[in-house]
Amino acid sequence: MTTLRNERVRKELMRDVSEIFRTEIRELQGVVSVVDVEVSHDNSFAKIVYSVLGSPEQVEKDKEILERYKGKVRYEIGKRIRLRVTPDIKFVYSDGLEQGSRVLDLIDKISKGEIK
Repeated sequence: MTTLRNERVRKELMRDVSEIFRTEIRELQGVVSVVDVEVSHDNSFAKIVYSVLGSPEQVEKDKEILERYKGKVRYEIGKRIRLRVTPDIKFVYSDGLEQGSRVLDLIDKISKGEIK
């Protein structure tokens, strides 16, 4: 059951983690987007679902970079959001953006007549 408070924390985390990815972690090679955030009922744990738009090499590199910067991201969250306990975070990769990009490419090719 999601409470109103949990929903507000979830939305705040999505916005702030996206901002942290954009401004604090300069090493990211692909375009990293926060797809979703799941927060535990007591806000002590957050699962951050992200997607990377880029080559397979960039995806793997960005996965490693995010794991390395997990502590910094948690620290930045603690500075930005006033919570009793800064949530422990876990990054989970999703390939949703890549799949969407491939579908759009196929639609574009079909509309141009390249694929029948």
